[in-house]
Amino acid sequence: MVRLRLRAVRRRASYSVWRMDGIPERRWPAEWEPVGAVLLAWPHAASDWAPYLDAVRACYRGLAAAVARHAPLLVLADDAAAVRRELLAAGVAARRAVVRDDVPYDDTWIRDYGPLAVWEDGRLRLRDFAFNGWGLKFRAAADNQATRRLHAAGAFGATPLDTVGLVLEGGAVEGDGAGTVLTTAACLLSPNRNPHLTRAEIEGELARWLGARRVLWLTRGRLLGDDTDAHIDTLARFCPDGATILYQRCDDPGDPHFPELAAMEAELAQLSRADGRPYRLAPLPWPAPRYCPRDGHRLPASYANLLFVNGAVLVPSYGDDVRDQAALAAVASACPGWRVEPVDCSALLWQHGALHCATLQLPAGAVP
Repeated sequence: MVRLRLRAVRRRASYSVWRMDGIPERRWPAEWEPVGAVLLAWPHAASDWAPYLDAVRACYRGLAAAVARHAPLLVLADDAAAVRRELLAAGVAARRAVVRDDVPYDDTWIRDYGPLAVWEDGRLRLRDFAFNGWGLKFRAAADNQATRRLHAAGAFGATPLDTVGLVLEGGAVEGDGAGTVLTTAACLLSPNRNPHLTRAEIEGELARWLGARRVLWLTRGRLLGDDTDAHIDTLARFCPDGATILYQRCDDPGDPHFPELAAMEAELAQLSRADGRPYRLAPLPWPAPRYCPRDGHRLPASYANLLFVNGAVLVPSYGDDVRDQAALAAVASACPGWRVEPVDCSALLWQHGALHCATLQLPAGAVP
């Protein structure tokens, strides 16, 4: 029997470097690598979308059409026939979408409860991490079982699935495909996720299950209205060159976000790449304030919640031509050679999410 041993070989204030002794070679692919399918979970009347159902389904039709231009879809639905009709009406050909209503789910944020795919000794495996409703804030029993049920129903073909006890949402971690993981202390060290684990032990789990060699931590950065305890996918994202980080900047000193995001920007400036050189930082424009139509609270709008899929970068837009166009330009500059497209996510903000939260890429080979 092979003895598995993880050890930190170098530690700094913002990161540790991990060496894996006796563990098979593991690599969590970057999101800009070839995508075999994109997972969606369609809004339904028994979810928290009930008050906004017509508007959010219209949003999903646009989102699905944008994604399907670049990758096939695997869609969870409460009524497969009805969702197939919606997809056809949106221009998504039947051959581009597999829709199934045999797996119950609580809500639509598939990024956080769907599987993460990892290459292990040259073969893909899926990791099903525990999901507890963003730190016990919301019901999540069906979401927590959705990946296992999809796998049992054959949705991922012969790709093996590992069920992992670590509570971890997909939007909480950002990887560069080369062993570096970026995350936030507010989320991963939340007392309602893995209170029995220290920071070093969580790093060890990321090394064990995702093949992380370096874990970079941000201690600052948060958006008002955010339910996730500062998911990294609303704050900072790696770019395909491996040397650039797109991040959400606030350029309005009068906005309550300004001090926190300025402090996050300073932290990002202190991070270094694996070769010791600093990252190039690419700021995203600050979205205009958006407020909940029901009770008026501030919504967590962010342009960082973007999606890489097979040569395209889909960027959330919020009905503000000036800022939306500035965001597209910033992403195009940071990702040369990539096709940059907007996707209207205004309605998704009403439940505190956007494009990346609502989607999950699966690498080529992870689906039949």
